[in-house]
Formats: sequence, C-alpha cells, structure tokens
Amino acid sequence: MEINLTEFIGYAASALVLLAFLMKNIRTLRIINSLGCILFVIYGVMLDSIPVIITNAAILLVNFYYLFIKKTTTEETKTS
Repeated sequence: MEINLTEFIGYAASALVLLAFLMKNIRTLRIINSLGCILFVIYGVMLDSIPVIITNAAILLVNFYYLFIKKTTTEETKTS
C-alpha cells in the first residue's frame, strides 16, 4: 500500500487537527491546530479545492488573532 505526497499531507493535517483537540492548554491547542490548518491549505492547493483552502485559511486567521492580537490586548488591559 503506497500513498502519494498529497494523501500524506492530508493525513498529516488530519492527525494534527485531531491531536490539537486532545490538548488541555488552549494556546497549545491553537498552535497545533494552526499547523494542521497550514497543512490543509497546502493540501487544498494540491487538490485545487477552494473550499478546503478558504475554510482552513479562515481558521488559521482566527487562531492567529487569538494567539497574537487578542493576547496583546488582554495583557494591556491587565497592566492598566
């Protein structure tokens, strides 16, 4: 049984997204989920699947917001 590169990336992306939901720490969950989303975007490009690309790019942006932008806003509020 042999899998090609596209299938391998799809399986790796799925594994990372599944692994993310096993995390107790929300920051770790978002980081691992982001890695899975990046792989899913690559997978979507390889398949020429716009829905896969759009969905995972949007989830990646949400994760980015909560990891970097919201964190900064929350920290500024705590120090005030």
